[in-house]
Amino acid sequence: MSFSKWIGAALGWSFGGPIGAILGLALGSVLDGMSNGNGNTVYREQPQQRSQTQSGDFEVSLLILASIVIKADGKQDQRELDFVRLQFVNMYGKERANHAFKLFKEINKQQNISTRQVCFQIRQMMQHASRLQLIHFLFGIANADGKVTDDEAHQIFTIAGYLGINHNDYESIKAMFYKSTDSAYKILEIEKTATNDEIKKAYRTMAKKYHPDKVIHLGQEHQKGAEEKFKQVQDAYDQLQKERGF
Repeated sequence: MSFSKWIGAALGWSFGGPIGAILGLALGSVLDGMSNGNGNTVYREQPQQRSQTQSGDFEVSLLILASIVIKADGKQDQRELDFVRLQFVNMYGKERANHAFKLFKEINKQQNISTRQVCFQIRQMMQHASRLQLIHFLFGIANADGKVTDDEAHQIFTIAGYLGINHNDYESIKAMFYKSTDSAYKILEIEKTATNDEIKKAYRTMAKKYHPDKVIHLGQEHQKGAEEKFKQVQDAYDQLQKERGF
């Protein structure tokens, strides 16, 4: 699939608002010089607007937010950039990943992107489960160099707030990347003083919240990331079962 067809097929609501403005600048750079052999620009038509989040809308949201997080500590580590490319290859395959990363590099050149405006657009248009998946992906990027810096964690916390992700959900996903003696409790969103019955109830609640079927509308490629998050919930519950012997 050509780059222009990928853009036309993949995107819906993200062509409007502040995200659309960012895309416009990025696409202008990507498509500048691309021609159909007669010196004409390949891309011509803007896709029809859609209200439901599409795979491409989620993809572009990831690209913009990933750029914001990578810049949070004032430097861009090549391992983080490599992680972004690898994640897209794993999710979409090499061809689509190449298109996405080409766009990401142009987005990454832009200065003064409004995190607040971008997140508010995502919050209005994207379902809660998909927004949780965005936060999980962003922690994965920040952790690609082996450590999530305080600046990166603060930036993701800010993004989570703008996206309407509550504190407990944020701490649950964060605990999947910050291993400590109480990580399992944080992942299940409970205190260490919780009873065995409360742990069982919390597991059922979190398993439902993080179930991969929650993002089935985004396509199979995004369910893989959801499955990883879901497995962390299962592992946390298994750990507490063993520790407490119930």
